[in-house]
Amino acid sequence: MTLVQLRHLISLAQTGSFSRSATALFLTQPALSRSIRALEAELGQPLFDRIGRRTELTPFGREALARAQDLVLAASDLRDSARVAGDGLGGVLRVGMGSGPGALLMSPLLLTMARERPRLQLSIARGGIAPLLQALRERELDALVVDARSLRPAPDLAAETVLELPGAFMVRRGHPLAQRRRLRFDEILRHPIASTPLSDEVARVLVERYGPAADPAACVTLRCEEIPSLIDVARRSDAVVLAIEAAAPDLVPLRLDPPLAATARFALVMLRRRTPPPALSSLRALIATLAADAASARGGAPEKKPRTGHAGSGS
Repeated sequence: MTLVQLRHLISLAQTGSFSRSATALFLTQPALSRSIRALEAELGQPLFDRIGRRTELTPFGREALARAQDLVLAASDLRDSARVAGDGLGGVLRVGMGSGPGALLMSPLLLTMARERPRLQLSIARGGIAPLLQALRERELDALVVDARSLRPAPDLAAETVLELPGAFMVRRGHPLAQRRRLRFDEILRHPIASTPLSDEVARVLVERYGPAADPAACVTLRCEEIPSLIDVARRSDAVVLAIEAAAPDLVPLRLDPPLAATARFALVMLRRRTPPPALSSLRALIATLAADAASARGGAPEKKPRTGHAGSGS
């Protein structure tokens, strides 16, 4: 049976007349009769009693009509859902975020979707890069936004850089180091240093620039996956936090000698050969806009080209 046949059944039940239904459906009467007979033959039961010029539903026909109406309505709903998902306003989108992107983007993204795309079911997962990649490969997530430098190339992954933002060692206003024009790294070591887990590349850059004492394995004393928690500690203590500047515009970047001059690079990661959800294209643009706004809040636009060195932003 087909949806067309079910619509013919519904129309004939409503009009009680082959001629009137054929006119309403833009069919000839013989074509409508053949459609109904084919449906009856497939079901093995008569749907209508022909009483002179009147056509009435049989008891089975009444049951079939109720189910046909449900099926046609469900098909219509499915078509509408596909249309809404296609315009990016509805559907489902499941995104995993590393600590850096999550600190900067999660709350603004949720707020924007609530205001502008209320029919879109958005789910955001936070965590380290290993569990996020596992969830992506198991089809539990549609895409990831993570620190590109923490991502190892893999044949099943497609990664696209969406933004690059400056990073820094930062402290609260009023911190003993906040007003210093030039700092040696050993002066930072006199205070607790807070950071998310950093990639091997970040560790290498820090050691090359400031010596073995800058190895994160040795100098970081406060480590966790959530940048907001580390930033909160820096606001309320003399701890120094290494993070994206835009994630904490109220903190003061320290002026190191030599300068850190590092960036954090965000990548949008998907599985190759997997059709992305329609909403992902608008999400990509939205992420870039939100991150650019956060960067400009500190008085500068995000970098388009890599700088020398790489700041840690977590996963």
